[in-house]
Amino acid sequence: MKKDDAILGELINHQVIVWNIDDAKKLYKSGFFGKYVGIKKARALEIDKPLELSLIEAAYLVMEGKIKVFNFNRELSLEELKEIAEKIYENFEEMFLVYKDLRRKGYVVKSGMKFGTTFAVYKYGPGIDHAPFLVHVIPFNEKLDPIEIVRAGRLSHSVKKKFVIATKDPSSNEILYFIFKWYG
Repeated sequence: MKKDDAILGELINHQVIVWNIDDAKKLYKSGFFGKYVGIKKARALEIDKPLELSLIEAAYLVMEGKIKVFNFNRELSLEELKEIAEKIYENFEEMFLVYKDLRRKGYVVKSGMKFGTTFAVYKYGPGIDHAPFLVHVIPFNEKLDPIEIVRAGRLSHSVKKKFVIATKDPSSNEILYFIFKWYG
């Protein structure tokens, strides 16, 4: 399923699979995109497995022209992929904008689910360094529960990471980052 040398992904449920092993390796090595199917923690850059991308990663890679995503042999546009993601992820648009901003600043952005937050953000990449930041994306006007901030702060401190809240400023469309430090 190669079309004009583009890296192809297939939308399956809530993720995009890159079946071609060489393309999977190329994508992973180019910025630690996705995770190898069936591998919890990749200790090597080159594993002979397909690559599973989240919809946020896939949308970003489509926007950057690095992959094409197909569903039943029909190429999906970026807008169609985002529409699908919006039905699955709460606050997808804000998450996508923060993801894009962090990637463009040179960070490696992975799911922060195991930390109870939106993203774990690396300077160099998983297996190379530990993620120094946990980034939680919230809409600009959402109220913050102080107990949740304390909980997130304690967790981030216990795993030696900085807790960051990211939001889009509606007046400037700029992404704002607020870093919390734990004082004991």
